[in-house]
Amino acid sequence: MYTAIPKSGSPFDASVKEPGLHIWRVEKMKPVPIPEEMKGIFYCGDSYIILHNSTDEQSSVHIWIGQNSSRDEQGACALLSTHLNSFLKEKPVQHREVQGNESDAFMEYFPRGIKYQEGGVESAFNRAQAGQEVRPVRKLYQVKGKKNIRATEQELSWASFNTGDCFILDLGETIFTWCGGKSNILERNKAQDLATTIRDSERKGKAKVEIVAEGEEPAEMIAVLGPKPPLKEGSPEEDIMADQKNAVSAVLYKVSDMTGKMSLTKISGSSPFRQDQLITDDCFILDNGQCGKIYVWKGLRANEQEQQAALKVAEDFISQMKYPKNTQVEILPQGRESPLFKQFFINWK
Repeated sequence: MYTAIPKSGSPFDASVKEPGLHIWRVEKMKPVPIPEEMKGIFYCGDSYIILHNSTDEQSSVHIWIGQNSSRDEQGACALLSTHLNSFLKEKPVQHREVQGNESDAFMEYFPRGIKYQEGGVESAFNRAQAGQEVRPVRKLYQVKGKKNIRATEQELSWASFNTGDCFILDLGETIFTWCGGKSNILERNKAQDLATTIRDSERKGKAKVEIVAEGEEPAEMIAVLGPKPPLKEGSPEEDIMADQKNAVSAVLYKVSDMTGKMSLTKISGSSPFRQDQLITDDCFILDNGQCGKIYVWKGLRANEQEQQAALKVAEDFISQMKYPKNTQVEILPQGRESPLFKQFFINWK
């Protein structure tokens, strides 16, 4: 299924070891760095690799899968992330992120929230050709959430609005932040932050940001959207993010022959587990899929092929268990266990 990745010919260079946030988009099966001003903007038709190196020499690699990205791009993204992990000597924690269900760790890289845009690599960085008419910017984003805020591009219509959320109407020179009467204060603040980010990064500061309360829409908004009809009601309950609450019930499996036909052996059918059940020569799956997440633990002495196959094993496991495709995945090398993983064990040392 998987073979060892050769040490030569890596698509990544030594710059990936520098501290900070590195983001690549998969373009024609290759990783292409995105410019600084595009960080936090994700196209629904694409897949991305995100590397975060902290100042204490700890690293995390995330693959981000857009809801409309192709299977080929997703496969290339997974393979490239494995190259990157191998280049970094299997030290990073790996994460698989799916649009709309990103982990808290991922969202922390973008304190002003993230923005989803329609389209993909073919349309993302199109520049106007010489003599070609430049079309005015007209985009609408729905801003939703309490803890983790996401802005999703919507159809440019009043039908996209509701009274419980905030929306950003980007008209190029003016960026309106519209706040529904039932929207929460965190959404309002984040919507303003996102509008300011659009102004500073995409407009180089050359745009004005205006805040609009429901019922006080200016003529410029009406000119674009038309007369305002009665809007759909919003429910505050919809904004309670599905923060991953780990149930007491979880299952621990030992994985055999990760590079061939995957074989699972159940070690324990419920948590809490014992730390000594994790053997350094092997790899294990901690299944908390009922709560939206699975973990793959890689022992230090597991062979190289098994360590590199961890992401594929996680995806096969999700398919085998019939979990949703947006199930989160965290791959942990021994010694890099996260607090969420450790909480399933008694007296972790």
